[in-house]
Amino acid sequence: MANKNKLSTLVGKIEKLPVSWRAPAISFLMGKVIPFAGTSGTRVEKLTPNECIIVMRNKKKVQNHIGSVHAAAMGLLAESATGFMTGLSVPDDRIIVIRSMKLEYGKRASGDMKAVASFSDEQVQYIKETPKGDIEVPVVITDATGTETVKATMIWAWTPKKK
Repeated sequence: MANKNKLSTLVGKIEKLPVSWRAPAISFLMGKVIPFAGTSGTRVEKLTPNECIIVMRNKKKVQNHIGSVHAAAMGLLAESATGFMTGLSVPDDRIIVIRSMKLEYGKRASGDMKAVASFSDEQVQYIKETPKGDIEVPVVITDATGTETVKATMIWAWTPKKK
């Protein structure tokens, strides 16, 4: 990948590990970068500039009062999937922040949750080439049955770092 940043360099090194070690290694790394993601036990199954897949097990520490994954935990899942993917393309001389989160909870979730965020090649190029900007990132959140339980869109922004 051209124009590598520190995050993409680290992910590239993890991709050289045996396949069975990759998801745990990238999940551990992201949990260190974003401690809340580590605390909640998110598992990064795939992380490329064009796609990020993250899973959250329905464990006690992320459950609500009815035993499903808490709404705030689903927000974390959406933010993490979109943010990790966007972060792979933002050059190191810029700072990335979330500008807005839109989550619409449609159906009751059952079991583990999965978030899938994706970019086209044109969107990745836009992020790399635009010194200051933002991008809307849709993310599909499904439960263990494959039902889309949350419709989510995140807007990520970046600006040059102050010297």
